[in-house]
Amino acid sequence: MKPSSGSLVILDCDGVLFESFEANVAFYNAVLERLGQPELNEEGRGHAHRMATPQIMEWLFGEDPQRLSEAMTAAYATDYTPFLARLEPVSELFETLRWLREHYRTAMATNRGATIPDLLAHFELAPLFEMVVGIRDVPRPKPAPDMLVHCLEGLGVEAHAAVYVGDSPGDLAAAEAARMRFIGVGGSVEHHTRIEELRALPDLLPTLPRIL
Repeated sequence: MKPSSGSLVILDCDGVLFESFEANVAFYNAVLERLGQPELNEEGRGHAHRMATPQIMEWLFGEDPQRLSEAMTAAYATDYTPFLARLEPVSELFETLRWLREHYRTAMATNRGATIPDLLAHFELAPLFEMVVGIRDVPRPKPAPDMLVHCLEGLGVEAHAAVYVGDSPGDLAAAEAARMRFIGVGGSVEHHTRIEELRALPDLLPTLPRIL
């Protein structure tokens, strides 16, 4: 599928492509159960949706290096596959991604790591992206810009010809640090360019300068 534009649209995964809050919370609660720990509190539930695994485990157990090491081992040993069924694709996800792939170059940049291959296979998403970047591909997770820079360099695209679509302040911070345009999705991030749902993206993109 050859895009009609050389511009690059990079998309976050959780909160943009999928409603994954309950799936991620259930996964981390399963990890905590293995460790004999109580379930996530309200603050932890919010972190589970936004943070990469090393970040949330640091938040939970950072004051105890031994416990942190055990938690990371437990997290990587917990199979995410049973939780894939709890991921809910956003409205018109596949139609929107197919349209994007036809008109733009596309990539995914997500704080997910080991779960990416199973997610791509389960939802048959791989053909819809030229590149998928997660925390195992770069030194630092978001809000650092490493993933976005990796996409730009790997695909040979200048920052001014790219846009990152995300749903959190960390996504916005990563885009700003990478010096690329940003589009917010939903109500969790304040930005002058924002849409309520991913399916609104095809109407918005042609109106943005340099994203033609």
